[in-house]
Amino acid sequence: MTSPDRLAQHLEAARGLTRVMDNLVRVPGTQMRFGLDPILSLVPGLGDAAGAALSGYLVFIASQCGAPVSIMLRMLLNVGIDMIVGVVPVLGDAMDFRLKANSRNLVLLERYLQEPHDTHRTSAWIVGIICILLIAMIVLIGVGATFALQAFAALLGLPLW
Repeated sequence: MTSPDRLAQHLEAARGLTRVMDNLVRVPGTQMRFGLDPILSLVPGLGDAAGAALSGYLVFIASQCGAPVSIMLRMLLNVGIDMIVGVVPVLGDAMDFRLKANSRNLVLLERYLQEPHDTHRTSAWIVGIICILLIAMIVLIGVGATFALQAFAALLGLPLW
């Protein structure tokens, strides 16, 4: 386990990274804040990858704080969603101002450090449900592809098997 001093250093690094990536600048006259993440995403391709790499450091910090795999998978899911949505031109850039994966991950890490059992259990459920949904999606895609292939073969008059 991590010593209290080391844990405090890790948390301070996580808070600093989150501030820089998600909350560095306040838009005058509003409560809206943004950081480096939406600015990086303006660079096609490389910006989203750089943002995800920097966000990955927060997951590394969580591992150094002793977070279980389920917590880190949830954090990676947040980063992945942010990166995938960010790839979509214009809409992705606009969503980068709202998603704030680093802020979500910091809250998740802090909640884990305060209530480890409850946060771990919730994360395990969420990761489990996502895995089941992914498996179902893969099966449905496979079934759909099989039907599409059969229909295409029938259209062309080709024997499939």
